[in-house]
Amino acid sequence: MSFAHAPAVAASAPHRRAAAAAEDFGLTMALGAMALLPMAEIVLRALFGTGVPGAAVIVQHLTLLVGAVGGAVAAREGRLLALSTATLFMRGRPLTIARLVSGCVAALVSMLMAVAGTNLVLAEHAAASRLLPYVPLWAVQSVLPLGFAAIAVRLIYHAGRDWRTRLACALLCASAIAGAAYLPLDAPALRIPALTALAIATILGAPVFTTLAGAALILFWSDALPIASLAVDHYRMTVNPSLPAIPLFTLAGYLLAESGAPGRLVAVFQALVGGLRGGAAAVAVGTCALFTALTGASGVTILALGALLTPLLLAARVSQRDALGLVTSAGSLGVLLPPSLPLILYAVVGRLPMEELFLAAFLPAVALMGVVGLFAACREPRRPQRRFDPAEARRTLWAAKWELALPVVAFGALFSGHATPVEAAAVTALYAFVVAAFVHRELSLVRDVPRVVAECGLLVGGVLLILGVALGFTNYLVDAQVPDRAVDWVKASISSRWAFLLALNAFLLVVGCLMDVFSAIVVVVPLIVPIGLAFGIDPLHLGVIFLANMELGFLTPPVGMNLFFASYRFGKPMSEVCGAVLPYAMVLAAGVLLVTYVPFLTTWLPGLVE
Repeated sequence: MSFAHAPAVAASAPHRRAAAAAEDFGLTMALGAMALLPMAEIVLRALFGTGVPGAAVIVQHLTLLVGAVGGAVAAREGRLLALSTATLFMRGRPLTIARLVSGCVAALVSMLMAVAGTNLVLAEHAAASRLLPYVPLWAVQSVLPLGFAAIAVRLIYHAGRDWRTRLACALLCASAIAGAAYLPLDAPALRIPALTALAIATILGAPVFTTLAGAALILFWSDALPIASLAVDHYRMTVNPSLPAIPLFTLAGYLLAESGAPGRLVAVFQALVGGLRGGAAAVAVGTCALFTALTGASGVTILALGALLTPLLLAARVSQRDALGLVTSAGSLGVLLPPSLPLILYAVVGRLPMEELFLAAFLPAVALMGVVGLFAACREPRRPQRRFDPAEARRTLWAAKWELALPVVAFGALFSGHATPVEAAAVTALYAFVVAAFVHRELSLVRDVPRVVAECGLLVGGVLLILGVALGFTNYLVDAQVPDRAVDWVKASISSRWAFLLALNAFLLVVGCLMDVFSAIVVVVPLIVPIGLAFGIDPLHLGVIFLANMELGFLTPPVGMNLFFASYRFGKPMSEVCGAVLPYAMVLAAGVLLVTYVPFLTTWLPGLVE
């Protein structure tokens, strides 16, 4: 996965800078309110046995706002997630053509989603529904078409280097919409050509959300179904009661990432195990996995910790190639470590209790970290061991006490019985904010915090865009009875539960090679859950198997996101990165099979708390 491309442009005009500042401020206020309202709920409930009227509904719709504004900011910065990396190898005229084609198709899809959102708003306006006594629902939902319209404008802007090209792109998109709406076209006959054009745009760098939304729009249009239902699905996903936990946990991780926490955590691991053979590998694996779990983004781990861990590994006489492979691979291990973003998302889509999935994933996460860490330790050369220094260990532990307490705060709130998952996420975000801004004073309230929150909102907005449109595509598959047919076909073709698990791993490996983890969860999980139930697979175990395979997907081309982040961060060609990662990917694949065929690792901890 990469970021959708954006050509270099001149410095922003004053009005664009003002608009950007307003968007960043809006994101900061929305995410701040999302953290404060659940916290107020906890305090008022404990003191007075009551809460803030409508707080849960407000927080859910603030998630809708964060998704819309964050998506617009991601489009503004040219950082919408894209599957293709073909443009990385293009120069000159081919690159210009690729940007124009993919940009026009992506803008067209965004315009159509804005139309679908407008239809939803008009329907709610006619129904006169209210979110709160004095707040009509349609007014809040209007951020959906406005967000897609803003994204469309920015995709058109980035599609060309001059205003003539951009105007041509806008007119082309408007003509396509008018033609689809008013011309007597044979929609079913145009389904395959339209999907082919969408596939070409995806290869040329169109964002992931436009690929999924475009496929859904084409299928709905060719079947004469109302596209407004796609906006309804997008709305339903983004106001899911559990979904606010994603931006809140991610915000906590981003606040830590931008503070001095990475250095303090590396120092702790180095003091505790760095003197042993394999200690440097343990430092890299432990720090990267923990950091990915907190930030929700493996690529952020590579960018944030690469400069810290690589010199440490080289000092332990680890080869440059092994250091590159280990740092690139270790970040993906945090996907199964609570409270990672994919773990929360799977709980939402798979309709599993978040607390139970956290417990189920913990031992498999430790097992995979252990397998990769042991392999890396065996490749670390023998060297004179540095004696363990208790004073240094105490000093580093004391320096990092606030960061090390964060998991205790998060899981203490989650499993205390006094806070919902969203409230626990809010507690965690506020704790990280206080530690970074007031305890260590490493983030300025005026200069740094708005920037960090905007960066978090950009990532969350891009992810929520994918989730919302992917749900519409998934619901089309469900209405077409694709899951039912898949269950019948698999049961007729495979009789053994163990053979099914092996086939499932092979299938998910292909999925991980071709799809990003977020869209894979929304699109694929509803398809495999009924099949897993038909073979008697525990739903928690199925979730862990799925996410373990997605960890492997971070390291496999052509989508493997960590490969591209490592190539960018360390300035190495993709061929060198792939060669360095290959041994670690093979070891991780063996660990995935271990997790698959030893369900005890998944079911033991949840069984203890039943």
